[in-house]
Amino acid sequence: MKLQLAGLCVVLCAVMLSGCVPRIELAAPKEPITINMNVKIEHEIHIKVDKDVEDLLKNQSDLF
Repeated sequence: MKLQLAGLCVVLCAVMLSGCVPRIELAAPKEPITINMNVKIEHEIHIKVDKDVEDLLKNQSDLF
């Protein structure tokens, strides 16, 4: 009788513990991921030319 009661307790504990299984769920978000990047780019270009080319550009401004 005690052996049957002990067996019943073991089975009952096993059934109760089987309901406590951890669950991990990975799900994609419902809305898309947005990345807001406010970027300001400024450039400065310095051109160094020979004196002859500079004179040519000044004298003949219709080249470009």
